[in-house]
Amino acid sequence: MLFFVAGVLWLSVRADMVLEDRLPAELEGEILQIKGVIAELPRKTVRGSRFEFLVEEAWREGRAVRAPRRVLLSDYDGAMAPAVGERWLVAVKLKRPHGFQNPGGFDYEGYLFHKRIGARGYIRKDIVPRRLSAAAGQGLGRLRQGLGQRICHALQGDPFTGVITALANGDRRGISDAQWQVMRRTGTQHLMAISGLHVGLVAGLVFFLARWLWALPGFPVLRWPAPKAAAVCAMAAAVAYAALAGFSIPTQRAMIMLSVVMGAVLLQRRIAPSSLLAAALLLVLIYDPLAVMAAGFWLSFGAVAGILFVMKGQQGRRRWQQWGSIQWAVAVGLAPLSLLFFGQVSVIAPVANLLAVPLFGFIIVPLTLIGVSLLAVAPAAVAALPLQAAVWLVGTLWQVLAWLAGHEQALWVAPSPPAWALVCATVGAMLVLAPRGWPGRWLGAVWMLPLFVLRPAGPGPGEVWFTLLDVGQGLAAVVRTETHTLVYDTGPRFSDRFDTGQAVVLPYLRSQGVTQVDTLMISHGDNDHIGGAHSVLQAIPVRQVMSSVPQRLPGAVPCQAGRGWHWDGVSFAILNPPVSAWHGGNNASCVLRISGPSGSVLLSGDIEAGGERALLARYGTTLASDILVVPHHGSKTSSTDRFLAAVRPGMALFPVGYRNRYQHPHSSVLARYQRRGIVLYDSPRDGAVQMRLHPRGIAVEPYRETHRRFWFNP
Repeated sequence: MLFFVAGVLWLSVRADMVLEDRLPAELEGEILQIKGVIAELPRKTVRGSRFEFLVEEAWREGRAVRAPRRVLLSDYDGAMAPAVGERWLVAVKLKRPHGFQNPGGFDYEGYLFHKRIGARGYIRKDIVPRRLSAAAGQGLGRLRQGLGQRICHALQGDPFTGVITALANGDRRGISDAQWQVMRRTGTQHLMAISGLHVGLVAGLVFFLARWLWALPGFPVLRWPAPKAAAVCAMAAAVAYAALAGFSIPTQRAMIMLSVVMGAVLLQRRIAPSSLLAAALLLVLIYDPLAVMAAGFWLSFGAVAGILFVMKGQQGRRRWQQWGSIQWAVAVGLAPLSLLFFGQVSVIAPVANLLAVPLFGFIIVPLTLIGVSLLAVAPAAVAALPLQAAVWLVGTLWQVLAWLAGHEQALWVAPSPPAWALVCATVGAMLVLAPRGWPGRWLGAVWMLPLFVLRPAGPGPGEVWFTLLDVGQGLAAVVRTETHTLVYDTGPRFSDRFDTGQAVVLPYLRSQGVTQVDTLMISHGDNDHIGGAHSVLQAIPVRQVMSSVPQRLPGAVPCQAGRGWHWDGVSFAILNPPVSAWHGGNNASCVLRISGPSGSVLLSGDIEAGGERALLARYGTTLASDILVVPHHGSKTSSTDRFLAAVRPGMALFPVGYRNRYQHPHSSVLARYQRRGIVLYDSPRDGAVQMRLHPRGIAVEPYRETHRRFWFNP
């Protein structure tokens, strides 16, 4: 109990320190001048670059103000060309950390909190940034950036240069989306950076090499036992390699674990492996109690625990059998955690890692480090040889990984399990991995069964489950009946590597156990509505696509007013656009009304006043609906008084972005809804809004309220 209370207090103190370093609310949207140092490798984006910035001083209108220590800045015009360690004076607009909040989605706010980032913002174009110093600090960061540039020059555009760079300095920006996809499907993504595994392998290689050399006759200068000398050398190698990764969180955990192990060697104490693991866990939590927020924390300690557990029964077995047992232990032991954090498990990961881990750990990583060392002391042509050998081996291995990833059943995708199923699966994994001769090992498979067969509850006959997803300044909604699913719009596309179809819509569908979309309806062609459509179409079977811009989507048919259908006792009616009535634009949006025994929903897309008048002329008071997705995000060009009088919604949903540049919803529009006593929900405040229309009424679950976290921006 004492340790538990102490842990809660320590976590609370550290969390409070991070929360106190956030941008004050009164400075949001204000033009600030800040001076500081670029703290991390800048990441190239479609419109420029993005980088972490350590703030030293901040001013508003010439007066000093308090700003967060660490902020995330975007340079949209790409004029800065920033480098790590440079000191700059820039004018910025900042806002507090905020991110999408959806079932099954990534908690970006939690990520920023864990990274100690107190604000995000962009550099103003109207005030020219000034470079104050080319080398103000961050020597390690400059070393990593320069190292990455020299590796790229040595490998001359090889498609796997990004992998070698990631192994050398922890910078994974050069790895393509297609390569990440192969790694995710084969469960080998942990190999593509300086991870705890790599740090441990390097330390292990150096330990055994140093112990062997130190034991040679006449080699040691000092009369010191070989194991102690090897422990010191191993720690030095681990520190140097972790430094190349910028001492990232996974490498910090690995360093602490190695310190415990090597400390036992130096103190000449025999400590049980389980005690070493427990001591390392305690030290990690003392050093950084917020580490529990990272999936890597649970996966790394879980993997080590599984390996130690399974190796108890491996004495006397051959090395290749022990290696196979380790891969089996990691695959089975981490399956519950993989489903919890990622909603998927690579079925072929044991086979892929059986080959990839030793090849990376004992050949590719050492070749990379040899090449990195030679870059500092040898001609570029000589240093390039081990790097070229490493990249050739990666390319050769990649053919095998791509073949494995190509199998349709390579990846098991399932909803995140409930807590009780996770506990059962953990018990089951321990039974399955128990030493030979342990009674009832086969029962472990039964204990793990709920993990793979459970599916979330779904709507009953005549029920409508409607969810307005949080995609920022855009629109994406999912409508489910007993046996059918409709997706209405998919939110924006921000770049070639990120859109809300992939980041929000698909994770939500998977979290609900949806494996097929019956209808994908894209209201119109604006990016904030159609941007994620192609990601959805590529990742999940879609039986029918409808849109007011069918030419922009493969196999799509046009929305047509008057068309309707019935699913499971629920009626769907397309109200807009009439044939050839609108030639593109907001007023051509597909308008969909859904009505069931327990209520109705009106999805209005981006129609404006003209579109609303057309709907009133055609349908009049039959537009009445219990729930209205507000037209055009609450723009002042829509939500007219006559339209609201006809629809008479009890609840209205505003799909808008946090502090969006359009200032949606407009204050005059908001006032119209408030005067009518309509219950209002919006994405920034509520996150995804889940509404269940069933015989007992309409149940509303705002995700930010039902899944509240202390790091959420109020």
